[in-house]
Amino acid sequence: MKKAWYKEGVVYQIYPRSFKDSNNDGIGDLKGIIEKLDYLKELGIDIIWLSPIYESPLDDNGYDVSDYRAILKDFGTMEDFKKLVKEVHNRGMRIILDMVINHTSSEHKFFKEALSDVNSKYRDWYFFKKGKKNKLPNNWTSFFGGKAWTYNKQTDDYYLHLFAPSQPDLNWENEEVKKEFKDVLKFWLDEGVDGFRLDVINILSKREGLPNGKKRLALTGKEHYVNGPKMHQILQELNEDVFNKYDCFTVGETVLIDTKEALKYTGGDKRELDMLFSFEHTSVDTINNKWFIRKFRPYHLKKVLDKYQEALNNKGWNTLFFENHDQPRVVSRWGDTKDYYKESAKLLATILFFQQGTPFIYQGQEIAMTNADFKELDEYKDVETHNIYKLGREVFHFTHKRMMKKIKYMSRDNARTPMQWDDSKNAGFSKGTPWIRVNSNYKKINVKNNIKDKDSVYHYYKKIFALRKKYPVIVYGDYKPLFKKSRYLYAYERTLDNNSLIVISNFSKKQRKFPKLNLDDYKVILQNYKTLDNNYLKPYEARVYLKTK
Repeated sequence: MKKAWYKEGVVYQIYPRSFKDSNNDGIGDLKGIIEKLDYLKELGIDIIWLSPIYESPLDDNGYDVSDYRAILKDFGTMEDFKKLVKEVHNRGMRIILDMVINHTSSEHKFFKEALSDVNSKYRDWYFFKKGKKNKLPNNWTSFFGGKAWTYNKQTDDYYLHLFAPSQPDLNWENEEVKKEFKDVLKFWLDEGVDGFRLDVINILSKREGLPNGKKRLALTGKEHYVNGPKMHQILQELNEDVFNKYDCFTVGETVLIDTKEALKYTGGDKRELDMLFSFEHTSVDTINNKWFIRKFRPYHLKKVLDKYQEALNNKGWNTLFFENHDQPRVVSRWGDTKDYYKESAKLLATILFFQQGTPFIYQGQEIAMTNADFKELDEYKDVETHNIYKLGREVFHFTHKRMMKKIKYMSRDNARTPMQWDDSKNAGFSKGTPWIRVNSNYKKINVKNNIKDKDSVYHYYKKIFALRKKYPVIVYGDYKPLFKKSRYLYAYERTLDNNSLIVISNFSKKQRKFPKLNLDDYKVILQNYKTLDNNYLKPYEARVYLKTK
């Protein structure tokens, strides 16, 4: 297998608005990130990923960009960014940016001109269409709920937005669009960034004519834009003209993808994407749509993760993640915050980060931050959350109580509460009023307490990252699932050059019998309980065994 620095590194995602506020205006910023670089280095982080920092009206917290070459004033200046890049590199780390190129903000100068002038060259940069007999141009629906078209009174037509109306989709059939965004990518690479996370990258290509889609409960029309007809051509062109000219890497957010499609993007020598985020495993507790929630069963998670490990083993490259800015906190979602908080948080880290792929952790995951404890709808700031609440109440006629239960479990704001640094006011995030309320459990769950407690989740994560750097088998070893039919036992083996690593865990609240395994010549290199019983696995117990040649 070809080796690469981005395969061996550990990525830490920062949501700048919620990470660290340096000027006490209640909003995290670039200077705040600089303050915490030594913390990240000490944790064992190699690559920092920043969620969007560009100029934006913030209808979708920065994923609606109005100027791709400017820093959002809330976060600082270009000089602050240049200093951040320099300080990251001085510490031997790297930095990647979130790049949103499926759509712009409706406040972008290109779209504003297109909106007002049918003769503008920018009209063809987006999708404008007339309605059909008082109907919308087609029946597509948005990722955020509702129709994917908004009426423009100025030109008596509609424009396409697969997300919010403030996020009009770009037309990647237009050569000038391609040139503009190649230049944007080069601009930031020349500023010293080491790569990009490419937002919803596999929906850039839309089917010609934008035909009606098969009616669905959610995302009607998806067959006409997910992995669209020219998607691979677009990515190959971006690599040839931009990425291949730099020592950088790309990770694509790919929605509604399977292993077959994943290999098309990451397999072979074409280098379309170096790795990708697939979300099948984040849907194991839902049906058809993230808002239709079902009971979580560990077996379903294991089945999906095993499938991706086996399919991409030595062919493509996986990302290892449970959390990001769009996902709930994993210990609240799949762990046990009541009786086995620390044990379940450590188990979740163990089963994931010893697999083949690049680990991605989200700010606060290393201290097992939990979901937001908001009581009222107006405490949530996320546009998707409010759109879904409205849809649930008005279209499905769900009760307020039922919708709030869904939101408390699945809202994107669960991951966006301020980072909990210590037990001082506002968790040490800011001395001002935070843009979104701090979780009230911050006096107990915070970085300061985790560092002090040698048995904390933080120190466990630190051990995992150190082990990845010490043993190549963890990074490059082949993957083999063990006890595949077990409902609660999550186990697998990694092998490389006669070295063997075995992960064994009990993903349940009950004590289970230890499985029959020949562990002669193996030593335990990580465990989440202080004492081991060779006959039983305790609730949420995880162990890692290693045999070297």
